[in-house]
Amino acid sequence: MEHVTADNLKTAIRDNVSRGATIMTDELNLYGGIGEEFTGGHKTVNHSKGEYAKGDTNVNSGESFFALFKRGVHGTLHHVSKQHLHRYCDEFSFRWGQRAVNDGQRTVEAIRGAAGKRLVYREGVGTGGGQGLDRADA
Repeated sequence: MEHVTADNLKTAIRDNVSRGATIMTDELNLYGGIGEEFTGGHKTVNHSKGEYAKGDTNVNSGESFFALFKRGVHGTLHHVSKQHLHRYCDEFSFRWGQRAVNDGQRTVEAIRGAAGKRLVYREGVGTGGGQGLDRADA
């Protein structure tokens, strides 16, 4: 999102979260009313009051994931395009899911995940007709 508003934030939640979920957020007021649309409602923690967990309510895992992602973008990648954002998210989701295993196990899982997939260069850079790599099996 170029600019986060209550409308586009709630639309993203509606489009990507199961209706049976519980929405857990910080105290940002843009989320107001979203809980009425989900079975589990909307639970919050108030960071500005030093609250980071309240019973089973927290956003710690989400914030940790996005911290890992942002470190990757700023420290290594420097830029991600909207066109390929889903691929970068998939990569960091894999990293997050494999964070508790050793390098050898992570390598085996990466190779298993690559089976049957390949990237092809559909159109040359500078031809004006595309953005380069695209999944052949998508």
